[in-house]
Amino acid sequence: MAEKDLDAKEIEAKVHDLAEAMDRMKGAQADRDDVVVDMKRSQRARLELLAKNLQPVFDKVPDDNDQFEFALTNGEPPRLWIDMTTHVRMGRDRRQYELVKATRMGRVILASSDDLDRAAKAVTDYVAERMLERERMIEGDWIAMRGYDFDGGGTPAIEAAGSVTSTRSRWRSIAWFVVGLLAGAGALFAWAWYGTIPTFLQ
Repeated sequence: MAEKDLDAKEIEAKVHDLAEAMDRMKGAQADRDDVVVDMKRSQRARLELLAKNLQPVFDKVPDDNDQFEFALTNGEPPRLWIDMTTHVRMGRDRRQYELVKATRMGRVILASSDDLDRAAKAVTDYVAERMLERERMIEGDWIAMRGYDFDGGGTPAIEAAGSVTSTRSRWRSIAWFVVGLLAGAGALFAWAWYGTIPTFLQ
């Protein structure tokens, strides 16, 4: 009986130790979660400061320009999106702003700085560059369509004019070729009939 009581006490002690161990692990896990949450909050807070700094830039982008996707998301890590392929995130040290672009070759860090103003300037320069690229593209399309003959069935006017000129040149060449053949035939006829070559062919 005493041995059974001893075994029961040992089992009870082990269960108690296990419960304490689980409580310790829960506490440690909660502490780690708090650290992760705090780090995430810290990253988001820094990105919010950057977004606030960039707000005047965002406001100046025309409403009809759909290149950009200015949005702050709560992913892991939090991101301040600039467009569909570019965002700002915090570096591993949680203090470094990184302007990252996704490309076919992988992600590329376009700029990196722990200074808020420099990070804002890098984003501003990127936005300006994208807007200028868009303007050049639109201007290029306009120049390409400037000579378009909408009344002529969709053929560019310059191309149509060139086609007409080319056709005229072709007929002119054929006409001269026929004239040459006739002149040659006449010379042969004169030589056969009179036994001499006309003076203008000598």
